[in-house]
Amino acid sequence: MPRDKSIRSILIIGSGPIVIGQACEFDYSGSQAARSLREEGIEVTLINSNPATIMTDPVMADNVYLKPLEPESIVEILEKHNIDAVLPTMGGQTALNLCIKCDEMGIWEEFGVRIIGVDIAAIDITENREAFRKLMLKIDVPMAPQATAKSFLEGKEVAQEFGFPLCIRPSYTLGGSGAAFVHTADEFESRLTRGLHLSPIHEVMIDKALLGWKEFELELLRDKNDNVTIICSIENFDPMGIHTGDSITVAPAMTLSDTTYQRMRDMAIKMMRAIGDFAGGCNVQFAVSPDDQEDIIAIEINPRVSRSSALASKATGYPIAKIASKLAIGYTLDELDNQITKTTSAFFEPTLDYVIVKIPRWNFDKFQGADRELGLQMKSVGEVMGIGRSFQEALQKACQSLEIGRNGLGADGKELRDQDAILRSLERPSWNRLFHIYDAIKLGIPFRTIQEKTKIDFWFLKQIEDLILLERKIEKHSIESLPRELMFEAKQKGYADRQVAHLLRCLESEVYKKRHDMGVKRVYKLVDTCAAEFEAQTPYYYSTFEEENESIKTDRKKVVVLGSGPNRIGQGIEFDYCCVHGVLAARECGYETIMINCNPETVSTDFDTADKLYFEPVFWEHIFDIIQHEQPEGVIVQLGGQTALKLAEKLDRYGIKILGTSYKALDLAEDRGSFSTLLKENDIPYPKFGVVENAEQALELADDLGFPLLVRPSYVLGGQKMKIVINKEELEKHVVNILRDLPDNKILLDHFLDGAIEAEADAICDGNEVHIIGIMQHIEPAGIHSGDSYALLPPYNLGDLVMAQIEEQTKTIALALQTVGLINIQFAIKDDKVYVIEANPRASRTVPFIAKAYREPYVNYAAKVMLGDKKLSDFEFNPARDGYAIKIPVFSYEKFPNVNKELGPEMKSTGEAIRFIKDLRDPFFRKIYSERNLYLSK
Repeated sequence: MPRDKSIRSILIIGSGPIVIGQACEFDYSGSQAARSLREEGIEVTLINSNPATIMTDPVMADNVYLKPLEPESIVEILEKHNIDAVLPTMGGQTALNLCIKCDEMGIWEEFGVRIIGVDIAAIDITENREAFRKLMLKIDVPMAPQATAKSFLEGKEVAQEFGFPLCIRPSYTLGGSGAAFVHTADEFESRLTRGLHLSPIHEVMIDKALLGWKEFELELLRDKNDNVTIICSIENFDPMGIHTGDSITVAPAMTLSDTTYQRMRDMAIKMMRAIGDFAGGCNVQFAVSPDDQEDIIAIEINPRVSRSSALASKATGYPIAKIASKLAIGYTLDELDNQITKTTSAFFEPTLDYVIVKIPRWNFDKFQGADRELGLQMKSVGEVMGIGRSFQEALQKACQSLEIGRNGLGADGKELRDQDAILRSLERPSWNRLFHIYDAIKLGIPFRTIQEKTKIDFWFLKQIEDLILLERKIEKHSIESLPRELMFEAKQKGYADRQVAHLLRCLESEVYKKRHDMGVKRVYKLVDTCAAEFEAQTPYYYSTFEEENESIKTDRKKVVVLGSGPNRIGQGIEFDYCCVHGVLAARECGYETIMINCNPETVSTDFDTADKLYFEPVFWEHIFDIIQHEQPEGVIVQLGGQTALKLAEKLDRYGIKILGTSYKALDLAEDRGSFSTLLKENDIPYPKFGVVENAEQALELADDLGFPLLVRPSYVLGGQKMKIVINKEELEKHVVNILRDLPDNKILLDHFLDGAIEAEADAICDGNEVHIIGIMQHIEPAGIHSGDSYALLPPYNLGDLVMAQIEEQTKTIALALQTVGLINIQFAIKDDKVYVIEANPRASRTVPFIAKAYREPYVNYAAKVMLGDKKLSDFEFNPARDGYAIKIPVFSYEKFPNVNKELGPEMKSTGEAIRFIKDLRDPFFRKIYSERNLYLSK
């Protein structure tokens, strides 16, 4: 049957600002859904409060509303537009909760709006733990013994009946908020109280804990004719007890027997059909006993596009959100095309002839005092994905993607050798447990001990042991004597040239030359959904070491855009927004666009964003091999944050053209000595500063600069390790801490301008002209990281004299640095005098915010300038809009209840929201101004 023609206009609800447990995977799903619906001629209206997303860009929807996700905003939209249906399944739990709230208030019924993609009954059943348990018992799907409690007394009665250990999970929360294992009565009481408090309906589910059981997920799609297809099976490397968002995951499932998989598949379909009659996506989680019986117990089902849906889409090449949105408007699976092959139906189950490994990325260093032990509550801020022909290759590539100072798993001299510390880490899992499992096996700790403490399946442990055995073979050789078969095996198992060089005690460049002389070269394989049974039309590639190369180089002019890697605090979704616009701009200029990135949550890694996608680590060896293969005109590095910028020096050294601002200018801005000389030559004030390499030099320099001092390492993002110190004791301690974590890094000391106002300007420069796109004033005084500060665009009380200084200094610096593209400059203002704090000739965190506030595609313009295709005079810039836009930082402190919440020079926020006001009399502005303007003095 064709689609429902009565649906002509759809409202998509977004997920709001990035928080732990709900990140940019919903920007990906929302963007894909919007494009999918517009293909059908449907008018798409979108509401979201997050300015950093591609989803909220004018290119994605017919009508975009950057408004608070509240019923009042929904009513305002419904009064302006004739909306036929609402699709709430693309915005995570936030969108579902808002949809439910509007339904309870009778808003949808009042305006004649249908809910599509899910039904309210399905949401209620899956979120109401007791109703869900009863339904599962009714359809003979086993569950762990569990009960709901709506009071402290009820919870105590359940604990007495079940006995410890127990699992407590609050109802209707996100990312496992408040969920915990408890082993004692004292611990239970505090966790129960917190869980009841966190649940919006004051209800918790108490389960008998299945510690040590294996965890699996299935991603499903169903159409209105009740056809169901399983898109992907995902196995958690970590056992039950660690939130799936914090677990290393593998697809397809590695240790599941086919018989058990078929049982699990049947159970998932039965569960999806039982919770409600709707067409769309679904995620089902199961626990499997770690024995030959392989008993299966259902954990939960999410009747929406989930966090794992983005991963499953990238893992298989099957665009779940795109197909789910078409199913929601009445199509059936057999009527839709496979988006990769274009010749087969969407009613099929993808076949993988490769393995993917997802590893989460944590930012515990930003949360002093945080409990780093992993459990039922999600704590990671991002993730990476590696694709390989084997689990080992995918695992190594995922480790290379993390950007945590490791070259992969092992073979880099950073092993932990303290047996007691390793055993503690195995028992109390944290961000580094994978590396400590490797260390344990290498140290000779028995498998039985490792398995007993981690409950990780023996198969995975054996795979890691096999890597260590290979390393021992390689170590017996030198670069001259290493046989080709060992080199080939190492590369097939994912080892980087740097790792092989470490084992052979030689240089990375020597290994690169040796393997090329041996003919051991990287080839590229297609992600085609069907294990090469049908020809793929979409060029989505990963690398491996085999004979046949499936990536055919064309004769077109090409541009490579380097992505920003995993999300983390200080480098998040805003850089993916910039990368996507860089790709779109290059395509508009007639270039073949090539995207390199390793983040499965993003729009940039969607299979049809660029002309070619290489899902690879943003890691020198991988980048260089792709560039050697594709021979592009140049590489864009200034859109991918610090991840891409760190590769600029090597690109320049190897003679690869950097499009836009040169490496020399990028480095000059980062080198405080050279940059201050530039400022001095141009009569631009700046705080007194110095550069040191050790604590002794820092103490000597402090005598000259005077306290307070702002201390920070060079070449970092998000204020990493940045701190204000007020005496020599604090200074010495902080410098030693920086050098411990970032050895060989130069340290910058600036005299801190106490009580100053902070502002920043973003501009585009074509080498001859400068256009300032926005100037923002921070509400908090100087000393709070710009990412954590409320800010107004345009400034709210900077006088004409100050504004003139900011504008003049911005233009002078942009031209002096020979900027070609974007530049962000931060200022401190004291006694009406403007001082330059720093300049970054690259895309900044604030560019998407300004672009959304002024409705201008600034990154698109900047990318065309970088490519040399346009000059600033070619663009017509719109006049600034009336009123103000407020940038609102959003934090995820609820995940870390005991963390130090005090703000300072190091960024802690996970996301941001935008709010528009007409004037400074607005109650919201007056409230935040009174609370935040005196933050430091409080």
